Amino acid sequence: MGVEKETPQPGEAVSREGPVPLEPMSAEDFARRKRRIVVAVAGAAVLSVLAAIWIYRISTAPLEAQQALDAGQRFLKTTRYTEAILSLDRAISLKRDLADAYLLRGRAQLALTNLDAGIQDFTKVIQLQPASPEAFLERAGVRLTQMDYRAVIADCGEAIARDPQLAYAYTLRGMAFRETGNLSKSREDFNRAVELSPDLNNYFQRAATYQLLGEHAMAIEDLDRMIAFYPTSPMGYYTRAKSREAIGDLAGARKDRETGLQLEREPGQ
Repeated sequence: MGVEKETPQPGEAVSREGPVPLEPMSAEDFARRKRRIVVAVAGAAVLSVLAAIWIYRISTAPLEAQQALDAGQRFLKTTRYTEAILSLDRAISLKRDLADAYLLRGRAQLALTNLDAGIQDFTKVIQLQPASPEAFLERAGVRLTQMDYRAVIADCGEAIARDPQLAYAYTLRGMAFRETGNLSKSREDFNRAVELSPDLNNYFQRAATYQLLGEHAMAIEDLDRMIAFYPTSPMGYYTRAKSREAIGDLAGARKDRETGLQLEREPGQ
């Protein structure tokens, strides 16, 4: 019995196993594929270079920042304030948390009377180093020139809380208290300032507060000390003349005014 051959019915697909013929690649397709490979290799190379540059920059940035900081400090010491600011700008651009750069730049800004810029820099130092009293003290000094006395009192209080031995903090706060009319607090601060640093300015400032309190004998004692520190300053004699006159020492007051006038005519004598 013979095997009957099946005849495909119309519409049925004929299944044949065998290799699928490859379509020929045109020159344009080959060039396109080659370009893709070149671009991929070039991109990888660029990324490698960028990574190497980034690694190099993060490894050298702290050193360059320190160099810029040192340059800014040198410029500041030689009163080249604009150059100092430019150097410190670079230091900060390389290392955003370099507190010393903000501190020095703030001082340079003050030297150029850019008070608001100085305050911003000192405020940044406070944000970076909140435990340090220095920036509070620097900012208080600027605010005193702006006659923002309550801010001076607040900043000096912060500085003193961090370092109770800062004589200048008591000096600045004593001046601010005096300007706000709180003479008893002013006297307390100047007593502490003189205790910590018995210098010409502290004696003079306390004498000015004594005069407003009507304590002229105490003022004269402080002005005697001031004049001993700086005998060629007309200001000491003129200020002491006021207190001598207030206690009835008219001859002493007249002599102090004559001395002050003579020193003005012959500076340094």
